[in-house]
Amino acid sequence: MTRFATLAAFALALLAPSAAFAAERTVTLAVENMYCAACPHTVKASLEAVLGVAKAVVSYKDKTAIVTYDDAKTDVKALTAATTNAGYPSAPKG
Repeated sequence: MTRFATLAAFALALLAPSAAFAAERTVTLAVENMYCAACPHTVKASLEAVLGVAKAVVSYKDKTAIVTYDDAKTDVKALTAATTNAGYPSAPKG
């Protein structure tokens, strides 16, 4: 019986959703087309609308966005697509 329980636990671990392996990540994006002080609001809103984004801090001065996100729910490609679709193309900085 103990062997069955061990095998069952192992099988459940293999079938567990990928959320169990999720990690919080942070990326800095270089953001283009921010020409006024209101632009960061639009960039921040576009990033926060992406499922999995926990926090977005946008700097007009530095032309960057620092984004903290759940890598099981989104990725950098989705983040850059969100800003680009809002009119502010971006790419990972560095």
